[in-house]
Amino acid sequence: MANDVSAAPHAPSQPSPRRIRAEVLIVLGLSLGKSGIYAIVKLAERYAAETPVGNQTATINPSRSQIDVFDLIYQVLSIAFALVPVALALYLLSAHGTRASRILGLTGAAREWWRDVGLGMLLAACIGLPGLGVYYIGRAIGQNVYIDTSGLPGSWWASTILLASAACAAVLEEVLVVGYLATRLEQLRWSVPVIILSSALLRGAYHLYQGWPMALGNAVMGAVFAYVFIRRRRLAPLIVAHFMLDFVSFVGPEVVPDSWLDALGLV
Repeated sequence: MANDVSAAPHAPSQPSPRRIRAEVLIVLGLSLGKSGIYAIVKLAERYAAETPVGNQTATINPSRSQIDVFDLIYQVLSIAFALVPVALALYLLSAHGTRASRILGLTGAAREWWRDVGLGMLLAACIGLPGLGVYYIGRAIGQNVYIDTSGLPGSWWASTILLASAACAAVLEEVLVVGYLATRLEQLRWSVPVIILSSALLRGAYHLYQGWPMALGNAVMGAVFAYVFIRRRRLAPLIVAHFMLDFVSFVGPEVVPDSWLDALGLV
């Protein structure tokens, strides 16, 4: 009589180092790694142009059509498709018996979430003012372009799209550049300083189109964010902080009087 063999549950397994390396290259190649390459080329183009870098402009949220309704449709589609790499990264993190929300610290009681919000607001305050200083210094030495945070028309939907764009950027960058990348590099047994440096350099790279001072400032921000995540294992504070920074940058110029912006040198 054959013996009954019960199928023992398998412990969650990690992908092989070779597979992790290939996966990271694919995910980043479809998202912010690609943006980093384009930003490097764009910076080289800026220096090759006849117009000085300080007299050039970068529009972060450009209009996509002269027809209002189609501009809105394109904006919504752009935001939706920008989040596809996030869905891919979360799917891959959850593919071996673990939950991405648990890995990234996106679970917990309400009290934990309120702590995340508080820390996120603190990070935004600590990074926002120095970041504005970096922008001013870069402009003063002619190495930062003028950043137009909204090229959208004065339509009823513009502020909503800017709000959604800020949320999209926060989720996209923090999930991929911090949560996903740090997790995978830890599985490759990279040291903490190297992980932080890698995350910071990637964040700085895809901001190079704004000028090297802004890229440097974003790299410093990236190092702080990566350190906070590795220390606390909570991604939500970083998403909150990033959203607040972009919200102020994107929506602020739309609601603040032009005279104030002119006095600050932002128009």
